[in-house]
Amino acid sequence: MSPDTSDLDLGTRPAVSLNRGEGYKEQPETPDEEPFGDEEGAEVRYRTLEWWFVSPGSAEGRQSRSDVACEQEMRDRGVILIVGIAILTVYTGCVMGQFKQRYPHVHSIADGGEVLFGWIGREVLGTGLLLCLVFVMGGHILTFTVMMNTLTDHGTCSIVFGVVGLLISLILSLPRTFKRMSWLSVISFASIVAAVLVTMIALGVQRPPNVKVEVTRPTSLYRAFLAVTDIVFAYAAHPAFFGYISEMKTPTDWPKTLCFVEVINTTLYTVTGVVIYRFAGQHVASPALGSSSPLMAKVAYGIAIPTIVIAGVINGHIACKYIYVRLFRGTEHMHQRSLFAIGTWVAISVVLWTIAWVIAEAVPEFNNLLSLVLVFVCVSF
Repeated sequence: MSPDTSDLDLGTRPAVSLNRGEGYKEQPETPDEEPFGDEEGAEVRYRTLEWWFVSPGSAEGRQSRSDVACEQEMRDRGVILIVGIAILTVYTGCVMGQFKQRYPHVHSIADGGEVLFGWIGREVLGTGLLLCLVFVMGGHILTFTVMMNTLTDHGTCSIVFGVVGLLISLILSLPRTFKRMSWLSVISFASIVAAVLVTMIALGVQRPPNVKVEVTRPTSLYRAFLAVTDIVFAYAAHPAFFGYISEMKTPTDWPKTLCFVEVINTTLYTVTGVVIYRFAGQHVASPALGSSSPLMAKVAYGIAIPTIVIAGVINGHIACKYIYVRLFRGTEHMHQRSLFAIGTWVAISVVLWTIAWVIAEAVPEFNNLLSLVLVFVCVSF
């Protein structure tokens, strides 16, 4: 006689039964389930981040290019835009956190697009996400090249430095979880703060001559547009928010993490921007770490090496994770350390970093194109 199953909730996930010697098996995913499923007994576990451990990664992923760019833009529109966009970032980030709570299966902007607009939204926003992240990765390779040229007085071809940056970034992108990446972020965050402090102190001591500081100044539409896009970029971490929340132990702690991160970011952007512009004025370089004397610029760049590399690695990790989760969500490969699972992750990393390197090396006026791409993609997010 068959058992009565009328009272069973068929919409719930079946329990995972693990016998002695039996490996982890991923269960079929339900629409409202977390993207990583039930991780009990899994070899690779993703949901391990404490709220305070998310903060360095979320902040650092924007600091390296942003802290060294905001100072130059100070002369175009001051701190008002920085504070305004910071407030908007906190609000929109909290809305994304609420959206994630309502739809737990969302892991990326593309998943959110599918909820709102169906498969078309998924493909359009997924493509935009990858485009945004690959361009940021290329931007960090280019910044690494500029740094090495400064440190070595153009000791060799810039393409060689670009390849070195590519290889270092690729190797550091290999961990599959944000928790492992966050350890790198702590080092990187300390690095950029120290580099900026060195630059500010050097400028305060050296006091370049004929510095002209203007509260307001006439500017062209072109320069004003780039100034705004640089600040939008400085706060454009939204493509990573769903991924961070998905790997938190307690996703409801997200507002706490977000506010903590944005207070740190806004304070650093404002203080470093005002101080460096005050002492360098119209002589502010891009990146701003080169605004002091040649010797101190080399010192600042040397200290900033970890953040210039690792910040790009964080964005590369997010791009790789998007593709990996889309390929293997709901399968046993998500949580395995098998040759196939690891090989796929490495292959994705190699392809994305190679594309980023080609774009950075081949596109003239890359920084302007980067600003244009990011402002359209990130504003849409």
